[in-house]
Amino acid sequence: MCGIFAYLNYNATRERRHIVELLFNGLRRLEHRGYDSAGISIDADPFRAPLTVSSGAVLPSPPPLLFRQEGKIEKLVSSFYHEAVVAELDLELSFTSHAGIAHTRWATHGEPSPINSHPQTSGEGNEFLVVHNGIITNYMDLKETLLKYGFHFESDTDTEVIPKLAKFVHDSLNEDLGSDGGDKQVVPFTQIVMDVMRQLEGAYALVFKSPYYPNELVACKRGSPLLLGVKETGDMRTDINVESDLSAEGHHGKPKEYYLASDANAIVEHTRRVLVIEDNEVVHMKDGAVHIFKFDSDKSRRLLRPASVQRGLSTLEMEVEQIRKGNFEHFMQKEIHEQPDSLTMTMRGRLIRGGEQKAKGILLGGLKDYLKTMRRSRRILFIGCGTSYNAALAARPVVEELSGIPVTMEIASDLLDRQGPIYREDTAIFVSQSGETADTLQALEYAKSNGALCVGITNTVGSAIARGTHCGIHLNAGCEIGVASTKAYTSQIAVIVMLALLDKDMKELAALLMDEQSLLVFGRGYNYATALECALKVKEVSLMHAEGIVAGEMKHGPLALVDETLPIIVIATGDASLNKQQSVIQQLKARKGRLIVMCTEGDAEFMCPDRTCRIIEVPKVHDCLQPIINIVPLQLLAYHLTVFRGFNVDQPRNLAKSVTTQ
Repeated sequence: MCGIFAYLNYNATRERRHIVELLFNGLRRLEHRGYDSAGISIDADPFRAPLTVSSGAVLPSPPPLLFRQEGKIEKLVSSFYHEAVVAELDLELSFTSHAGIAHTRWATHGEPSPINSHPQTSGEGNEFLVVHNGIITNYMDLKETLLKYGFHFESDTDTEVIPKLAKFVHDSLNEDLGSDGGDKQVVPFTQIVMDVMRQLEGAYALVFKSPYYPNELVACKRGSPLLLGVKETGDMRTDINVESDLSAEGHHGKPKEYYLASDANAIVEHTRRVLVIEDNEVVHMKDGAVHIFKFDSDKSRRLLRPASVQRGLSTLEMEVEQIRKGNFEHFMQKEIHEQPDSLTMTMRGRLIRGGEQKAKGILLGGLKDYLKTMRRSRRILFIGCGTSYNAALAARPVVEELSGIPVTMEIASDLLDRQGPIYREDTAIFVSQSGETADTLQALEYAKSNGALCVGITNTVGSAIARGTHCGIHLNAGCEIGVASTKAYTSQIAVIVMLALLDKDMKELAALLMDEQSLLVFGRGYNYATALECALKVKEVSLMHAEGIVAGEMKHGPLALVDETLPIIVIATGDASLNKQQSVIQQLKARKGRLIVMCTEGDAEFMCPDRTCRIIEVPKVHDCLQPIINIVPLQLLAYHLTVFRGFNVDQPRNLAKSVTTQ
């Protein structure tokens, strides 16, 4: 849920102001991952006298500077420049090599505050600094142990144990090897990080910085996403040997810049050449080279040289324009309007044309080797969270109809809590926009351990779910930055006619509803999922209570809420449930319900002959695809409601994009 960004320039002279602004801009690109506090760490002036810390160790370079602030990133930016003036920090000072780390936080342990912000520190002298995305589940046990060794804790975070543990490991190893931690450094940075990893339980992506290892960074991950971007200054050739580019040999003198980030959004404007760091890999940037090691959890091997890994770079398939708002006020608004293009991209190359250019079939290359196995399945399980779950729920009826195979819906966290039965004859389909959702990832491991065929549907190439499943489909919907997912939900069919026709109507409807406290949404059949997704979007961004209800349950409780003040949306487009929904409308009207009816174009008179309902008319398509059309005006409604109510559309309260913690 948090956002990590780090920047290391080697043999490429950069002013401190440039470095700081680059770190701030990296955080801006990641603010959708968390926005309740933020921080950065940069190098102090190199000519300052070395510091002797309380343990007696002499730092070989000055302690790094640490800046942290509660609130959004711009508050950190303002406070940094204020502190820089007060401390007379030279922003024009140049660094030939420099390592900086940055973090934007979504609070899990401890309220938003400067002391709970990252980077978290080992204490005096900032001997070890860490930025972290994830949750350390055994942090209380580690904290109790470190307290016995005399460590003092300042924050309420789970992360603070990591830099303190790094200091403990560093001091212990150097004591064992007879080093005082000064100039004769004998313990590799990676050794310290791996020893720390052996003690950690949970999910994490980590970047370490230390004055004992100037101009070095070490990154590692287990469960949370992390990418490395590589740029050779002035040399962006595409024919470069990527294997040797990541080796330790022969590249020390070239100017290089390295970028670490939780999301490709923060890297693409600097370089397209990236490495997706795998679980249990440790990446060490030093002297213009990248060394990659495979983490070994065997504690008996702690002083042996870890196994190195040879990896190649890949190319980011995204454009810089995708991470900018363009002419739109908010990313959510932009992404709603991008749906025609994103849906075209989703279908491109996947429709098999027949006579007269009519589609006669579908080609999904990622599944072709597993289709026979899927057809023999005893059942299909759709597994996801939030909007991804709702998208799968919308597709369930047509999958059952066309495949003849029973389809089961599972919320990932509930499946894990129940340890629900999964069999070798099952096909488990994991749906996740980011491909990194923590609960969905754990459910994937659970399904694999039970022998099921695992299929991924994600919008992120190279994500953990894309790599961890047997086969899968990439949505090709383009990146989403707004926290409330929109275009990923509808990446099934074109909706171009919807936007221009309905945006004005939805804005007018939102103006009428902006002061309401609650909203009910009734759907059934194919559109039960539409009702759930509409209610979720309204709750997420406008902070209005909303509830999606299957219409068949109306008389089993919800009808008691109906009066002339409560706004109710009824989705009643042309499908097999139409007559039942018309009956629902009549029953709600009999109780003076304040109705908003979504119907197919031309059906308004039939659905509400006395014209007492507010009507939303949508184009008619095949009934199994109608939910894709129906959700668009409801997304627009949620967007305009949020704007009218004065809330931040792209950064809803208490939420963040890509839930990578449980």
